[in-house]
Amino acid sequence: MKGFHFTKFDADSDGKSKFQQLLDLFMQLLTYTSGDVGEAMQWMNELDKQYKLTDDEYGMGDFIDELKEKGYLTDQNEQGEIRITPKTEQGIRRSSLEEIFGKLKKTKQGDHKTFKPGQGDEINPETRQFQFGDMLEQIDFTESIRNAQINHGIDSFRMQEDDLSIRETDFKAQTSTVLMIDISHSMILYGEDRITPAKKVAMALSELIKTRYPKDTLDIVVFGNDAWPIEVKDLPYLQVGPYHTNTVAGLELAMDILRRRKNPNKQIFMITDGKPTCLKIGKRYYKNSFGLDRKVVNRCINLAAQCKKLKIPITTFMIATDPYLQKFVQEFTEMNNGKAFFASLDKLGAFIFKDFESGKRKTVY
Repeated sequence: MKGFHFTKFDADSDGKSKFQQLLDLFMQLLTYTSGDVGEAMQWMNELDKQYKLTDDEYGMGDFIDELKEKGYLTDQNEQGEIRITPKTEQGIRRSSLEEIFGKLKKTKQGDHKTFKPGQGDEINPETRQFQFGDMLEQIDFTESIRNAQINHGIDSFRMQEDDLSIRETDFKAQTSTVLMIDISHSMILYGEDRITPAKKVAMALSELIKTRYPKDTLDIVVFGNDAWPIEVKDLPYLQVGPYHTNTVAGLELAMDILRRRKNPNKQIFMITDGKPTCLKIGKRYYKNSFGLDRKVVNRCINLAAQCKKLKIPITTFMIATDPYLQKFVQEFTEMNNGKAFFASLDKLGAFIFKDFESGKRKTVY
């Protein structure tokens, strides 16, 4: 007799169905394979052989069928290939958000708090006495009635102007962020996968903004020999190319995007693992991968200064620890009055999350 199986208390399944357990793994593998379903499923089969992910009741073929039934995969395209759907793309972003930032619930719009009190949309725990010019909706009637009872007694209850308490509210600052991702060849050199953590951070940040800060904007710029914007939906498919590192092109495009944004608070996050090695001069690419070329570095430093004049701070996340790169990043950061982190791959998400969240405390004048 088989008996009862209480999956809710099963430490291995964590209360999840077999499909959900396999789906979590499949989402992770899709990030590593840049959205290649075939390669991801090959990995699933190999892992199944080694770790027995499935059983006689539920096989990998059942999992694939259920993926199609629930709208995660489709073969309804011109080539007849099995591809992931927008539902899966969103699932990958949500999975990255939970992995990096933890489970965050949706809150009211524009949740970047400031220290400036006024007629905002988030209640401040502090109260003050009524002043001429305060609006009626700012009155805390519970506190005001309490004051009236204390001041005049319950038997002869009356409320006067001196009894009124005002509940302060805080403005919520909107922020426009450009996330720059280095996709030069060095992001996969020396046997270390640096592009996957960068993609995960980008997907998590985009999902965080959509769910918690819907009034904010996030633009994603990738840069190699050139720089170009990509959509959030394209992130799972992002791959490294045979490129040099044209940091200048990335910064110029990021600045151009932010000039068109109306939000008063603007910032650039730049994820890179190497030195700037490339410039585009007219139609010609000027390249030098040996050391730090002052012609390239000076253009970067000048752009850092321009961003400072435009009040656009740059936070650099350098996924490398070479001493001579630290000197360049320090010079670049000082010129912009920004911030820099030499982040290990496993700590990259935590660094960006903390820095992004600190933007809530920026005062808007």
